Amino acid sequence: MSYIILILAVFLGVFTAGFFAKDKKWIQLFLSFSGAYLLSITVLHLLPEVYQDSQKNIGLFILLGIVIQTVLEYFSKGAEHGHVHGHDADVSWMLFISLSIHALLEGMPLGFDNHSQLLWAIVIHKVPVAVILFIFLKNTNLSKTAVYIFISFFALMSPLGSLLAGKIPFLELYHKEVTAVIIGVFLHISTAILFESSDNHHFNLKKFMAILLGFLVAFAGAYLL
Repeated sequence: MSYIILILAVFLGVFTAGFFAKDKKWIQLFLSFSGAYLLSITVLHLLPEVYQDSQKNIGLFILLGIVIQTVLEYFSKGAEHGHVHGHDADVSWMLFISLSIHALLEGMPLGFDNHSQLLWAIVIHKVPVAVILFIFLKNTNLSKTAVYIFISFFALMSPLGSLLAGKIPFLELYHKEVTAVIIGVFLHISTAILFESSDNHHFNLKKFMAILLGFLVAFAGAYLL
């Protein structure tokens, strides 16, 4: 069921791309909400899990995840948090590959355990990323068929990551270390979104409210529901 939800999240982004393209402030608000929600789930759920009965060097794997995401964002041009520039074919391939690797990685923790909160955090994050990717691809010289092939492969990456994590013994054996790497990825993305949530570092009440709502929804899901 989680596989279907992850796939549908991408196509929800595709179907709503027209709405967000007309008024980009809504995609920024959605990104702010998703960044806050993802950060909350990472801090409230994933971090305590990897540090519980874990070796002292687990923090190194979190730092490794931050490094990996930094490299991926060099090629994705920051699409994970709303910034894409350029429309040439080379950028399209790099963008697609880096976002696909990111999606593959973020799906892995779902293969180790039934993280319902994390599933929804990934879904909420994936929708605006799919919107950004689809709008970018439509503005290239790729055919309509090629664009939807790109999107379809991208939609399969997170389910594939979850499947591999549950089937490959090596990943299962070192599941805390793998999860720690993904924590680093999530920390990088979510904080990048929050730090860039205001234009020219000016206070934006709407984006602040979106961030606050993300925190509150994650907290309610973790402790009240």
